[in-house]
Amino acid sequence: MIGMKIKEIRIEDYHYELPQTRIALYPLDRRDDSRLLVFRNGQISNSFFNQLPEFLPENSLLIWNNTKVIPARLEFRKSTGALIEVFLLEPAFPSAYSAMFDKTDSCVWHTIIGNQKKWKSGPLVRTEESPIGPVTLTANYADETDKNLLMLSWLPADLSLAEILDIFGKTPIPPYLKRDSEQGDKTSYQTIYANYDGSVAAPTAGLHFTESLLQKLREKNIKTDSVTLHVGSGTFIPVKAKVIGDHEMHAETVIIEESTIRDLLICESDRLTVVGTTSLRSLESLFWIGQKIFYHPESDPSSLSVDQWEPYGNTKTISVHDSLNAVLRFLEATGLKRIQFNTRLMIAPGYRFQLVHRLITNFHQPSSTLLLLVSALIGPRWRELYDFAMANNFRFLSYGDSSLLEADNHTNV
Repeated sequence: MIGMKIKEIRIEDYHYELPQTRIALYPLDRRDDSRLLVFRNGQISNSFFNQLPEFLPENSLLIWNNTKVIPARLEFRKSTGALIEVFLLEPAFPSAYSAMFDKTDSCVWHTIIGNQKKWKSGPLVRTEESPIGPVTLTANYADETDKNLLMLSWLPADLSLAEILDIFGKTPIPPYLKRDSEQGDKTSYQTIYANYDGSVAAPTAGLHFTESLLQKLREKNIKTDSVTLHVGSGTFIPVKAKVIGDHEMHAETVIIEESTIRDLLICESDRLTVVGTTSLRSLESLFWIGQKIFYHPESDPSSLSVDQWEPYGNTKTISVHDSLNAVLRFLEATGLKRIQFNTRLMIAPGYRFQLVHRLITNFHQPSSTLLLLVSALIGPRWRELYDFAMANNFRFLSYGDSSLLEADNHTNV
C-alpha cells in the first residue's frame, strides 16, 4: 500500500510566482556562462556553470541523457488555406524506436493535431525544394477510430525519416516560451552530446555544457557516461490534479548500455552526479528493474517496466550492488548489450533514493512534478532555493540558469 501521506500531497503546495519576464526566451551566447546555484552541505552559494568541476569530486562519474530532439512539428496548409499542425509524439511501434529514423518510404506515428476540426478527411500534402530537388510529404489518417494515429509517406521514397524531418520539421520548443521556433533553436535546443533521435523536448539541464567545460571535467578525471530517455510531450503537460495521487505519469522509454551499468557498479554513491531529472529517473528506475530481475530472473526483456507508485512501500529492497549485478546477469543470459524498459516512476517527497544523491538541474515550472522531485531530493528547502534564485535574478526554465543540488547528508533518503 502506498502511504496516504504521499498520495495526498497537494500540488498547490509546490506553487510559486513566476513572472513571464523571468523565463529565459533564448540561451546565452556562450552556454556555460549561465549562472549556477549550488546547494551542498545545507548551504546555498552563487557561481557560474563554467565553474562546475570545482564542485564535483575528483575521480567521479557524471551521467547525462544523450537523447536528441527531433524536429517534431510539421505544418500543412489545406487548399482552403487552413493551417494544420502535426506534432509527432512517438512511433506506433516504440520498440523499434532506434531504427525508426532510418526508415524509408513511410511510417506510422501517434500525434497531436492542431486545428484538427479543419481536417475531416483526405490527405495533407506538402512539397519543399531541397538540394536533391522537390520532396513531397503526405499525411493520412492511419486508423479511422484513432484520429491521432497518422501514416506519413514521402517521395523520393529512398529518403530516411530523419532526412524528411530535417526538411519539413520545426523544433518543438516549450509552449511557455510563447514564441515561434527559430532556426537557431535547432542547435541551441540540443545538448552538444545529443546522439540518439527520439525526444520532443530537450533534457535541458545538459544545455549548459560546452567542449571547453568537458575538457575541464577530463582534467579532473571526471568520467562522463550516458543513459537514453526519449522525453515525451508529457513533460509539457501541467498537473491538473489537486493531489498527486490523482496525477497520471506518462510512460517513457529508457535505454542503458551494459558499460554504463558496469561504471555505476564501481562508483561510490557520493561520487555520482546526474545531469537532469530524466537521467535521475532513468537511474532510479534501473534500480527497480534490477530488483524485479533479482527476484524474477526469467523476466521477458520486452515487458520490463516501472509503474508510477511501484517503489513506494516496497518491502523487498535489495542493495544497489545486487540490483545492478542482477541486470548484468540478465543481459548476459539474454545476449543483450543494453537494457531497455518503460518507466512511469513518480518521484515525490517520501521517495527513498537508491543511486542518486547529487543532481544538476534547471529551475522548473510552478506546480510541476519536477518540483516534487527536487523536494524529494533536498526537502522543503527547495522553496528557499527558488526564493534565492528569484531574488538574485536567475533565469528560469529551459533556456535559463542551472543548479547543483546535493541531498543534505542523505537525511531525506
